[in-house]
Amino acid sequence: MRVALLLAYDGGAYHGWQVQPGTRTIQGLLVTALGRLVGEGVTLTGASRTDAGVHALGQVATFDTPRSLAPATIQAALNANLPTDIRVLAAASVRPGLDARRSARLKRYGYLIHAGPVPLPFLRAHVWHVGRPLDAAAMGAAFRVIRGTHDFSAFCAAGGRGRPPTCTLFAVRLVRRGSLLGLVVSADAFLHHMVRNLVGTAVEVGLGRRPSASLGDVLATRDRRQAGPTAPAHGLHLLSVRYPEPLFPGGGRRVPGGLRRSVPGP
Repeated sequence: MRVALLLAYDGGAYHGWQVQPGTRTIQGLLVTALGRLVGEGVTLTGASRTDAGVHALGQVATFDTPRSLAPATIQAALNANLPTDIRVLAAASVRPGLDARRSARLKRYGYLIHAGPVPLPFLRAHVWHVGRPLDAAAMGAAFRVIRGTHDFSAFCAAGGRGRPPTCTLFAVRLVRRGSLLGLVVSADAFLHHMVRNLVGTAVEVGLGRRPSASLGDVLATRDRRQAGPTAPAHGLHLLSVRYPEPLFPGGGRRVPGGLRRSVPGP
């Protein structure tokens, strides 16, 4: 029996998704909880290996179990044994060949920026406080040229150079509500730190330090040194993952409400 989990978590207290010896990770805690439920030796595959401090609203993970358990029972048992900053939003029985990572067709990330002068205390763990006005229209224009299929080496951290650098960005959208800005990026795959490097470069555009055309210019160089700084991890959120077939009734298909007003640009 192969089971898919729809997960949400606050990544602030963890060293990312992937199991690492001697550290608290999302995958590690889930595997421990699953071991109590279905037996030791569970292999849990996540759709995205989120970094330390990165959050998720729609992570997907799959595992096999020899026990025949109702998905609702799995969900309830895991939530009873996990910290409250990790929640199983849904569980479903899926076809045997479905793999959370390899079967994914689209991943959607969001990045939140606060451009107001004073940090908002209740958002501090989830938003990058830039603290200066940003030209959102210029940032939106900068994202036009990166849609489509490109070599994104210029926005890839050195540690992620082991995989092919070509990705297809299906949509890049900047949305705004007052002094809060959100970037929503949908692609077939992402390189290591790719979204955070795009955001760091776009913020330099918003601050007037780079022209709007600079993202395209940097993209063409394939040189990470030409891009801007890496934006902080705590502003990044994995919003959803899509597959050839729906896994959960109504799950993981919508960006949370609240940031709906588009900025002219992408």
